[in-house]
Amino acid sequence: MIYRLDDFIENGINPITNQPYDDSWIIWKLTDSKEYKLMVGSFNGCVYSIEFSCFADGWEMSVCDFIEFNTKQNKNMILVISEADLKTAKEKYADHSFDEPILREDEQIYTVHSTSLESWSLIQKDGCLKSWNVLKAEKTIAEEKPIGSALGDPKDFSDYIMFGKNIAGELVVNSKQRGKIIMDGNAEYLTGARLYFDMKKIVEDGLAVRDGAHLKVKDKLPLKPYLIWTATWENIGLDNRISTPKIFTEKADMEFKKRYPQYE
Repeated sequence: MIYRLDDFIENGINPITNQPYDDSWIIWKLTDSKEYKLMVGSFNGCVYSIEFSCFADGWEMSVCDFIEFNTKQNKNMILVISEADLKTAKEKYADHSFDEPILREDEQIYTVHSTSLESWSLIQKDGCLKSWNVLKAEKTIAEEKPIGSALGDPKDFSDYIMFGKNIAGELVVNSKQRGKIIMDGNAEYLTGARLYFDMKKIVEDGLAVRDGAHLKVKDKLPLKPYLIWTATWENIGLDNRISTPKIFTEKADMEFKKRYPQYE
């Protein structure tokens, strides 16, 4: 079900049921922030939310992808957006869909998935990336919950391989090492492997879906023909494996762009 609200108080009580949220609920909110484009997570005890600034490009596509994706997931959705803005978004979305096999103009042609060196060895043996739930079912991992659960990620997120850009993936690697969420890009950690994928090809082959905040792949993704290059501390010129997410990201991205200028 979809519930639209003009006003919303972010806390642990669901304004539709007047009860605490359960896992069937998820929120998309249009904000007037000039400090960010997009924020995701669980805030002030609330259920997982996507917050998108009205001053940033792409909010119209985001809310409509969110609706389509979560309808398929049988989620109850709360949309904090005016009727007029929602109508505008739907008109702009028109012939699009959350799983359309075309890379959109505002979507980057490459994407990144970060992992530890130990996991990278297993990925190479398997010849593919696997979602947390697939790895758990195979008993490859011993952890009881993915690190994203600390941010309030819905359980179904674990069915998907998540991608990103910039520093986000390295923060996840560091957080896994520490066993808690670490958002400091200057905190030292053991660098792993930063995998660069051809997102245009992934999308055109019909493997990616959009949930309003992410482009992601369900269950498994073969390395071939989608993996472009992998950065490690050795091949980007670091003196040793210990670095920071900020330094590793900057050096890896710089080396990637130097080697593969066609992905600019």
